[in-house]
Amino acid sequence: MHITVVGTGYVGLVTGACFAEMGNTVTCVDVDRNKIERLKQGIIPIYEPGLDDLVESNVREGRLQFTTELAAAMADSSVYFIAVGTPPGEDGSADLQYVLAVAREIGRHMQDYCVVVDKSTVPVGTADKVAAAIHEVLAERGLSIPFDVASNPEFLKEGSAVADFMRPDRIIIGTESERASEMLRELYAPFNRNHERTLFMGVRDAEMTKYAANAMLATKISFINEISRLCDAFGVDVENVRRGIGSDSRIGYSFIYPGCGYGGSCFPKDVRALIRMAEEVDFDSMVLRSVHSRNEAQKHVLFGKITERFGSDLSHLTFGLWGLAFKPETDDMREAPAEVLLHELIGAGAKVKAYDPVAMDMARKVLPADWFENGRLTLVKNQYEALAGVDALVLVTEWKPFRHPDFNAMKRAMKQAIILDGRNQYEPAMVKKAGFEYNGIGRR
Repeated sequence: MHITVVGTGYVGLVTGACFAEMGNTVTCVDVDRNKIERLKQGIIPIYEPGLDDLVESNVREGRLQFTTELAAAMADSSVYFIAVGTPPGEDGSADLQYVLAVAREIGRHMQDYCVVVDKSTVPVGTADKVAAAIHEVLAERGLSIPFDVASNPEFLKEGSAVADFMRPDRIIIGTESERASEMLRELYAPFNRNHERTLFMGVRDAEMTKYAANAMLATKISFINEISRLCDAFGVDVENVRRGIGSDSRIGYSFIYPGCGYGGSCFPKDVRALIRMAEEVDFDSMVLRSVHSRNEAQKHVLFGKITERFGSDLSHLTFGLWGLAFKPETDDMREAPAEVLLHELIGAGAKVKAYDPVAMDMARKVLPADWFENGRLTLVKNQYEALAGVDALVLVTEWKPFRHPDFNAMKRAMKQAIILDGRNQYEPAMVKKAGFEYNGIGRR
């Protein structure tokens, strides 16, 4: 099939490359000329394992191309995926201006029947707005061209997005049109070779499913984080509690790992958007508001442990920080717990030496320049350099190289052998035996 994907961000680029890998001819469109030129040169704007090779091979084979001209891309295509950003507004709602701008542009150039697919994460009712925008432009053109709008939300995890797309747990397609259903069923057929993964439902059902899925996962994280705080208060080891409840098949082990809060581009934004959607229909989303509040509070737990140990004035102290990205296998620092902690540490007068296997360039872009200029924050070349002369190590992101470090080398490098483990990566008894003072999240 010939497919057009509008937007070359995280969702759009992965979607386009993976469809091309399955033999389709895909044109990815973006208004950012610089980004398109860089993509044509094989320069990928995001870090995602395996994506660069996928893009390179499909461009080389002629199945994947990039352009800024939507009209030209639409000429040979009858399926248009909208995969542009929906940034949060000040009230937490999803900003649909880019989605609707693409819809109007499609209306200006469409010549025959097509299926417009919302791939972006959008509030319930967005498909109706997209259809209305297209109808409005067609009316201005004096035309009546049939089309359908479908919802096909993505369920990609940063760090494993390519694998998630190629081997999905499920494919959600929301449409009331049999014609659109058949076209999308054909498009996704190669992803169902092993067993049927596609679930068809109404458009609004699909739109809600995306938000509900992310909110459910965020709820599990906030729940176990709240339990970890109770464990701290009662002298209980949360790891035993986690294993105890996770062994219940009704609960499972996924997403019940205590830590210093979730971040990224999905969970925080989507929970807030769902809260805002509830407000628009005068519904009090008590659970969702609590999930969000707990997560915001959890991002301050590490700093609370630091000031409890060292006092509120940290001007005479230096901390080593392992991890800047909000999770491993990505350079994404959006709403990362590390950034919250850095603001608190530097605000209290501390100096920080930080290392992340991938997110160093991103950190230089998004963190305040004066931190680097005045020497409050130093980005170092490897994880052990971040420990030279520090008063404590703070682990914030659970990258694999941090899981089994050389504790003897760490102890020799550090001024004080103190570890604050924001992801419960280490066994307290083992670390203490190695001569370290250890403080985790609800650990004993």
